[in-house]
Amino acid sequence: MDKVLVLDFGGQYNQLIARRVREQRVFAEIRPYDRVEARDVKEYSGVIFTGGPASVYLEASPRCSRDILEAGVPVLGICYGVQLMAWLEGGEVSSAGGSGEYGRTLLRTENHPLFRDIPGESVCWMSHTDYISRVPEGFRVTAVTDSCPCAAMCCDEKKLYGVQFHPEVVHTQYGKHVLRNFLFDVCGCAGDWDPRDYASELIEEYKARLSGKRALLALSGGVDSSVCALLLHRAIGSRLTCVFVDHGLLRKGEGDLVENTFRPFLGGSLIRVDAEERFLKALKGVRDPERKRKIIGEEFIRVFEEEARKLGHTEVLVQGTIYPDVIESGKGSSAVIKSHHNVGGLPENVSFDEIAEPLRELFKDEVRSVGSMLGLPRELVWRQPFPGPGLAVRIVGEVTREKADSLREADAIFREEVEKAGLDAAPNQYFAVLTDLRSVGVKGDARTYGFTVALRAVTTDDFMTAEWTRLPYEVLERASSRITNEVAGISRVVYDVSSKPPATVEWE
Repeated sequence: MDKVLVLDFGGQYNQLIARRVREQRVFAEIRPYDRVEARDVKEYSGVIFTGGPASVYLEASPRCSRDILEAGVPVLGICYGVQLMAWLEGGEVSSAGGSGEYGRTLLRTENHPLFRDIPGESVCWMSHTDYISRVPEGFRVTAVTDSCPCAAMCCDEKKLYGVQFHPEVVHTQYGKHVLRNFLFDVCGCAGDWDPRDYASELIEEYKARLSGKRALLALSGGVDSSVCALLLHRAIGSRLTCVFVDHGLLRKGEGDLVENTFRPFLGGSLIRVDAEERFLKALKGVRDPERKRKIIGEEFIRVFEEEARKLGHTEVLVQGTIYPDVIESGKGSSAVIKSHHNVGGLPENVSFDEIAEPLRELFKDEVRSVGSMLGLPRELVWRQPFPGPGLAVRIVGEVTREKADSLREADAIFREEVEKAGLDAAPNQYFAVLTDLRSVGVKGDARTYGFTVALRAVTTDDFMTAEWTRLPYEVLERASSRITNEVAGISRVVYDVSSKPPATVEWE
């Protein structure tokens, strides 16, 4: 199996690069820039240097060894990655003085294998302040824009290639072509990797790794924990116990749905814990979203520990962490966007001997593919993502039972109206958020002063980037009318038209 190494220099699209590579059926592995040496890269068919927020000419900027460029393995530098390549090879990188290039830009390319089947002019996505002001000796410029004299460069003799733009984002018109040309024409990859084969390998791996050990899994009913449960059940059978913690912050009817769905699969290995009072008490007075996540992560672990003690010593805690959870919690040099309860919300001391995260190398679409292979029902495979902290991060400000009840109803109404509409281009995720904003309203002849609900719907194929969904006005109108009339304490409904980036899908 061919493998490509994605060297992480701290950019927020690094996981997306790996995903785009895997879409071409080539396995991509991400490793921090400072943990790889030249001898390590020889096991890979190619290496990709990612973007990053630093300036390469500053002393503290992340840099790998130049020996990696001399290892004979093809290297593709992207954004900061191409600037680092130029710097290490003796070129010059300069600041544009705050007038960098951002957003969609017209790209003009020369005839080169990296740009095979790409028109001479196309649209790319730029996001940089620094630029390559002098290419290294032996390199030539293969693409330019009006503002960037080196939008791409190459040294075919050394198998070194670089692009200043981001081919991994959907905004670059022929980005997938660039990556495909690098993988197949330059690196000679076969394209024979399949996540379903990877799942079979994982089952065998965990059979051996967890041999004789008992494991406890947090089951939320979402696709990640559901696939994780089936995968580990295949690996260790009855030595896996799944604990479903009903923290009182689930969507309407969700607690019963999860239990009724998984009881036939897991039988007595499924334990449902009613912990609503415990979580609401721990969250009382807390408004900061990061504190909410940390508190909920802490309480989850403590509940698991208690259940584990009832079962006797349980060595392993299993979690459904996936790649986007890791990157958004900060990985390597990447900036922390938000802590995920599976990654950043864990207390320092837990009573388990180890934590297993069998899905942490997979993206959402790959997890769904694995779920289908394992026989998970379609309605669960394609179920909408739901944050581990539940409605706590969809309630802006303090969490109370009354707010949770109101949001549950508003969310159910919105989801019902979207589903009833039977849209051809349905959003990939849609939900309601209870904001902390109160505003004046009128019901009958009386003045009201209620909360504002925000409706959120996004279209995406990877959840690393997302566009807000253009729902029909009629759908939004029906949802708004029903929410303000049927849910007490709600006086206003708004629709979120922010994309990711710059926003995230969730509000907190």
